[in-house]
Amino acid sequence: MSDALAPAIRIAATRRVTEEAPLTRYLLIGVAVAFLGLFLLLPLAVVFTEALTKGAGAFFATFDEPDARAAIRLTLLVAAIVVPLNAVFGICAAWAISKFSFPGKSVLITLIDLPFSVSPVVSGLVYVLVFGSQGLLGPTLSSHGIQIVFAIPGIVLATIFVTFPFVARELIPLMQEQGTVEEEAALTLGASGFRTFLTVTLPNIKWGLLYGVLLANARAMGEFGAVSVVSGHIRGLTNTIPLQVEILYNEYNIVSAFALASLLAGLALVTLGIKTLLEWRYAGQIAGRRRH
Repeated sequence: MSDALAPAIRIAATRRVTEEAPLTRYLLIGVAVAFLGLFLLLPLAVVFTEALTKGAGAFFATFDEPDARAAIRLTLLVAAIVVPLNAVFGICAAWAISKFSFPGKSVLITLIDLPFSVSPVVSGLVYVLVFGSQGLLGPTLSSHGIQIVFAIPGIVLATIFVTFPFVARELIPLMQEQGTVEEEAALTLGASGFRTFLTVTLPNIKWGLLYGVLLANARAMGEFGAVSVVSGHIRGLTNTIPLQVEILYNEYNIVSAFALASLLAGLALVTLGIKTLLEWRYAGQIAGRRRH
């Protein structure tokens, strides 16, 4: 009798745990909506409102300023360099971790997660201590006319450090779940390693790869802490959009500061929309593979 009633008892227990009273559900939903409205939607509305305080003319005049244009160009340049490098690293790291067993595998996974636990300011300071004029390699590089810190290379290096986990962390669990059966079948049929990657592996990971690239791009364009330490805040040369926003705000140029901030906010909204689409496609891909 007890064995026959066991499934019914488990179902009833599950329902008691997962089903709440209507008042509790409404209360939880209300708290979540209030939290999002207060800490996400309200600040976002303030950004656009302050940017348009003096009208559209003052808003668009911000983007005609040479320093603002230089900041936008530098931000796009850094993202254009960092994101492809992160994509290549993420694919290689995920391939090695998910497809092979080797000594130090757990250490590699830990190192990939390191930027999540280290403050961006600390990472920027490390680059200054290594590549600065008084750093470990700074004098040697300066003697050869190479400048890393307070120049574009330092900004690129600092941005790479804070963004390189995103692609790898998206691809590692996906490729581990997929296993190696399809790649082994392709190799058995005579395909080369590169052709196997292009025709088998890449199509299987494309949505996860795009998702990771999107997150890395958003972080690269919005990074402040690490870039602030290594940039030197040189107007028109080493200021990205977040740094230029800080300078304008400290100078009480509120409209221009919020105008540039609204550009980042707009990019964030576009990123959120694409992220939602990719999550839908990504989830559909995983569900389809599990059905098969």
